[in-house]
Amino acid sequence: MSNNVIIQYVVVRGDLLRELHWPTGALIAQACHAVSAVTHLFHEDEHMKAYLSDLDNMHKVVLEASDESGLLNLRDILVQNQIKHKLWIEQPENIPTCLVSKPYPKEEIQKYFKKLKLFKI
Repeated sequence: MSNNVIIQYVVVRGDLLRELHWPTGALIAQACHAVSAVTHLFHEDEHMKAYLSDLDNMHKVVLEASDESGLLNLRDILVQNQIKHKLWIEQPENIPTCLVSKPYPKEEIQKYFKKLKLFKI
């Protein structure tokens, strides 16, 4: 990937699968909801437009937060640094499940996600 690549990060909670025994499909659905929400919320953004202009070459990285506090800590860091994103909260249970960034140039956003591991089932 070159330095001008536009990338989107998807962060899901690993504990939902491993400790709370959510079905894999349910967790994937959470990520899909959050990505759809980000696409809607930021559809006028210049990086979103560029990201969607080449659908066959989109770059997403799916990472894992260990638990709810890890996900909320990431959200706080993103808010403090004015990184646009969506924290998906499953209703009616009110459970934060997934966080998705708006697409950004990789060099602008990668540092906020470097400490997280790739999501693995």
